[in-house]
Amino acid sequence: MPNLHIEPYLAAALGRPVSFDQWLDWQGQSFRDVAGRRTLRFEAGGKGYFIKIHTGVGWKEIFKNLFSGRLPVLGADNERRAIRRLEQLGVDTMKTAGFGSRGWNPAARQSFLITDELADTVSLEDLCRDWPSRPPEVKFKRALIRRVAEMAKAMHEHGVNHRDFYICHFLWHAHGTEDKPKLSVIDLHRAQMRRRVPRRWLVKDLGALWFSAMDIGLTRRDLLRFLRIYRDGPLREVLKNEAGFWRDVRHRAEKLYASWNARNLPASAGGG
Repeated sequence: MPNLHIEPYLAAALGRPVSFDQWLDWQGQSFRDVAGRRTLRFEAGGKGYFIKIHTGVGWKEIFKNLFSGRLPVLGADNERRAIRRLEQLGVDTMKTAGFGSRGWNPAARQSFLITDELADTVSLEDLCRDWPSRPPEVKFKRALIRRVAEMAKAMHEHGVNHRDFYICHFLWHAHGTEDKPKLSVIDLHRAQMRRRVPRRWLVKDLGALWFSAMDIGLTRRDLLRFLRIYRDGPLREVLKNEAGFWRDVRHRAEKLYASWNARNLPASAGGG
């Protein structure tokens, strides 16, 4: 018997019972389709929703990830728990509208997660894309940096690391104010939760965040502002006591940036 729960407001909008198998075969606008996982957008009652459908990745993929030092994503429950944890921490994120799971075999477990669409939002990647040529108001930029730092701090200090902590996974809400912007963090299916985030995962999260912001025109002062808020302490002390940590974060960011540029280098620029 599958575990199935649909929030009353979504059930009412659908106007009919939907079985577990029907959810697994749900149709909509495709946003992502990879082995074992599909992400679709659909509408019900005039409102948008996203559904992530997990159909099992198989033992081969599980062992491949483990041997590569990566933790495999085995279903939708991890993201559901991550959403709940962020809600407890006061970090804005998605809202769960439905969840279902079936099976005990981790290689073949079927599951899905439905979340409300975050309407009137734009990713920080898109919002900040033109900053180098069209700089934003200083007040707005500082407020965004502060909010991202506060969210990262809350997550990391309470045992949550994202694993895909890029600015494209922060959504800016258009109805927020300039001095108090509202941001939501999304795509939590790979998030890890424990009592304390190990150092190497902090380096990976912060390195990914830094890498993804390298081309939006941030200054050294902007980076130091983030660091001061994230550590919530005197900047001079942080730089003195944590020099090695932040050096590793920078190296991680630079490594990601070099790798990304190598993959996206035009064929004609390769000399071949």
